Amino acid sequence: MKLPPSIELLRAPTALDEMPRLREAIGGGPRLFVKRDDVIPFGFGGNKVRKLQFVAAEAVARGADTLVTVGGIQSNHARATAAVAARLGLRCVIIANGTKPSRATANALLDELLGAVVEYIPSRAERDGASKAALDRLSREGRRPYWVPLGASTPLGALGFVQAISEMVEQGMRPDVIVHAASSCGTQAGLVAGCALHGLPTEVIGVSADDPASALSARVRDIVAGIGEILGTPLGEPRFTVTDAYVGDGYGIPTEVSREAQRLAAHSEAIFVDNTYTAKALGALIQWVREGRFNAGQTVLFWHTGGQVGLFA
Repeated sequence: MKLPPSIELLRAPTALDEMPRLREAIGGGPRLFVKRDDVIPFGFGGNKVRKLQFVAAEAVARGADTLVTVGGIQSNHARATAAVAARLGLRCVIIANGTKPSRATANALLDELLGAVVEYIPSRAERDGASKAALDRLSREGRRPYWVPLGASTPLGALGFVQAISEMVEQGMRPDVIVHAASSCGTQAGLVAGCALHGLPTEVIGVSADDPASALSARVRDIVAGIGEILGTPLGEPRFTVTDAYVGDGYGIPTEVSREAQRLAAHSEAIFVDNTYTAKALGALIQWVREGRFNAGQTVLFWHTGGQVGLFA
């Protein structure tokens, strides 16, 4: 499988650890493992680093001097994009929906330290217009901007997780189930495509952090189709599951399930998950184990996509 050019930003493979104490804490069930993309050293890590390796390579190949992206004030993706820009000597402009904080903390603080220019807009609904305006303005100023969509969740970016499945297989892991947090869908699409290319029957379950499952499922299918086009390999109808049953009261708002998962992961395995993404996904996994969705002979992998910087907001 020949992939397009990429820029090396992580020291692969990331750790793959068993979680026996968590398994014991929730009453047994399948063997539980975690893929530790949360501890990627570059830029405080997270799943976006894998995607940006491919996206940034294309930006450089096109002669870009500025990366432009969008996200919330505490966006992990925006922070990772700013880190990539700093590493490559590029400018970074972040369109952030929300009110400018009086004191920057967590991801917002890191954005500042990395030298990103942050432009604030009132709401998520204004992202498209504000992003286009920023790209047009930078072009008029003589800059060469490159647009990085939310989450770097394009077919090109999702190749980072096609590559990640190869990495996982080389580590000797062929799980029955992968559970992960889902939002912009590039991670899930890459995992699904990677499993298909390796002939793995793994069930890939995305736990939505915000949008309805139907919308996320459509995005996953579109991105998987795009991956097939890039690789010149039709991937057929992708097999995966998305659930929106754990969003709770909304994006970034903790639930009782996510709070319990956060405590259990820290107390049993010294692993930290955030209430926006990973705690909700881990909470879903814990509930499913308790409900008997998986049997004791199975192996379930929790793909930790990062986000722990948000704990310091």
